[in-house]
Amino acid sequence: MTNKENFINTFKLALRLSFGKNLEEASDLEKYTALSETIMEFIADKWKETGEVYKDKRQAYYFSAEFLVGRSLYNNLVNLLLEEDVREILETLNMDLDEIADQEEDAALGNGGLGRLAACFMESAATLNLPLTGYGVRYREGLLKQSIVNGFQVESGDSWTKNGDPWSIRKYSESQIVEFKDMKVRAVPYDMPIIGYEGKSINTLRLWQSEALLDFDFEKFNNFKYDEALVGKNRAEDITRVLYPNDDQRSGKVLRLRQQYFFCSASIKDIIKKHLEKYESLDNIDDLVRIQLNDTHPVIGISEFVRILVDDYSYDFLQALEKTQRIFSYTNHTILQEAMEKWEESIVEDTNPRNLEIIMAIDEVLLEKLKDKNATEEEIQIMRIYKDGHINMANLGIFLSHTVNGVAKLHTDILKADVLKEWYKYYPEKFQNKTNGITPRRWLLMSNPELSALITRLLGSKDWVKDLSQLKKLEEFIDDDKVLEELMEIKFQKKKQLADYIYKHEGIKVDPASIFDIQIKRIHEYKRQLMNIFQVIYLYQRLKENPNLDILPRTFIFGGKSAPGYFRAKAIIKLINEVARVINNDLEIKGKIKVIFVENYRVSYGEKLFPAADISEQISTAGKEASGTGNMKFMLNATPTIGTYDGANIEIVEEAGFENNFIFGARVEELREIESTYQPMEIYLNDYQIKQVVDTLLNGTFVDNDSYMFLDIYNGLFKEDWSKPDSYFILKDLRPYIEAQGEVDRAYRDQRYWAQKCLMNLANAGKFSSDRTIKDYAENIWHIESSFI
Repeated sequence: MTNKENFINTFKLALRLSFGKNLEEASDLEKYTALSETIMEFIADKWKETGEVYKDKRQAYYFSAEFLVGRSLYNNLVNLLLEEDVREILETLNMDLDEIADQEEDAALGNGGLGRLAACFMESAATLNLPLTGYGVRYREGLLKQSIVNGFQVESGDSWTKNGDPWSIRKYSESQIVEFKDMKVRAVPYDMPIIGYEGKSINTLRLWQSEALLDFDFEKFNNFKYDEALVGKNRAEDITRVLYPNDDQRSGKVLRLRQQYFFCSASIKDIIKKHLEKYESLDNIDDLVRIQLNDTHPVIGISEFVRILVDDYSYDFLQALEKTQRIFSYTNHTILQEAMEKWEESIVEDTNPRNLEIIMAIDEVLLEKLKDKNATEEEIQIMRIYKDGHINMANLGIFLSHTVNGVAKLHTDILKADVLKEWYKYYPEKFQNKTNGITPRRWLLMSNPELSALITRLLGSKDWVKDLSQLKKLEEFIDDDKVLEELMEIKFQKKKQLADYIYKHEGIKVDPASIFDIQIKRIHEYKRQLMNIFQVIYLYQRLKENPNLDILPRTFIFGGKSAPGYFRAKAIIKLINEVARVINNDLEIKGKIKVIFVENYRVSYGEKLFPAADISEQISTAGKEASGTGNMKFMLNATPTIGTYDGANIEIVEEAGFENNFIFGARVEELREIESTYQPMEIYLNDYQIKQVVDTLLNGTFVDNDSYMFLDIYNGLFKEDWSKPDSYFILKDLRPYIEAQGEVDRAYRDQRYWAQKCLMNLANAGKFSSDRTIKDYAENIWHIESSFI
């Protein structure tokens, strides 16, 4: 920082202008806001300069329903290389940076891996000086704020902007009008800076907020119709109020699709407007624009782009399709059919009737092309966009995209061989793999400065921060006892920090000398938190039989949110908390195991959990997890994986070695073979200890307060009506999982041996940098180049 005095004066001025206070009068929250505004002032010129440079280049645009950016202040200071300077400045003013940074709310703009991946991609693109702009939704209340009350998840709104949002700039003058069948709304953009490491490029994340064209009907209010006076305002704001509104009923489905259409329509109009400010027509737009669709949520943008070209700019329909296909590419994130959106025809019609007409016409073109390729009738029916009164968004995304990619090698292979095999048969040139990645700046440099300092010292420079492949050189220290001891000392330090944080926020004391066994992710049956807690129950039952059982103390930490309407996922949360209540209060087991469910898991909590883990739980049913990125964050923080041969786990163990992780359970091929004949009841009846575990669901060991939640879990294992029992093979993999956990216990006893496993995971994490992933997108899908030398 060249002028510290100027920085202090700007900070003090921000306090006076925003709050009318001086340093002595201001609260920590007010100081946080003023400090953030000072940083925004500091980056303003570079941010504008980056945008100017991009104008003459081909640009890429990342459309995503989620951008889980977390907190911004600390991350931005680290990327601007200002963290030490600002810390020193604040200390001269008797202020603590950590206390001020802790005032920031996590931006409630996502839920899980999909949104966090998008945030990592944006940061990596800025670091690599690539012209990538993000487009999404500015949710007022996020997904939900989770509280745990009597063991149950209780949801409330996550009003993350209630104290202001200093990291967004409202650009009302750049608003767009979005038209629905029955209303028009104003899409108001809020721009967030995405700062690359070293601050050479500052990219933009543009988030749209829905507002009414007329906020207030004065005539109705004046006629005493007070509620009616605000109906239009409320209906408009509902569109961007909540991430993934509950769609159990038709009205919720309509709102979901409106939300998707809203941000896609506004974003496309924005891109076109900027293009026409520089060029006379849209004839060259397909040379200069690339749009990446992050899963099916923004696929409606394809038909909207065609609609605008045809209706607003008089392009021939087939010509519009050609341009669209050159511009769009589609990322598939799942093989789960329920996650590949299919909308009822009437819902699309209720959103925007003209889009439905466009989609129907696109389907007719697809039909003709498939007939020309001599596709069978069965194949055609699978690939059609419109079928049985429903619009298949994945098929729309595949057909009018030039590239379709999976997010891990196994996932892409499954798409090509099974889920999308018909598409791969006729359009093999479309398919690519882009294994996911994570940014090392947030997930190591910022969240684990102690380990980062060790890496820098061992490697002799900080170049690894932008070239994670350099971590491979750490293998040279695999037999260096001093380095191994220092690595374990850092891990213990992070565990103590996490233990203090858990005690402060959860009111539970945990032993940092115990094994920290952590599973933190969205609560879903295929992620198998249920199998994890079954294993904990199994261990508890063995301890009840023999309190002197020779096991190392272990702390099992869970975290994650369930979708509000997902009854069974919420039942699993209740079960985990009920098990925690019983175990944590049982003095007979001598504190050998403890269970924690952290409340309201989010990015800022993850920044403390990932560095402190001894073992990373990645136990999804083989073939169900497309990739995962939590597994990469643990690995980057020198943590071995216990997991199935699934998603990016496969590539993790290929890089770091099977011997340095704990892989168990049935693989995809075996599950396919037994899928039609699998009988979980046989396992239950023939393995008494597993039967003991399952019986706790019904025998009163754990109580669900008459919610019938535990009965629902039991029925899912044995009596499912609408699908196969135990469809995620919990009982199939439970015994191998228990055995693998026994291997963890044995391996951890030799701390040198364990430290070597940790070091080998750290040293081989280089492949999983989002810098590598985004560079691959840039070179092989978008064909964009760095804008700075």
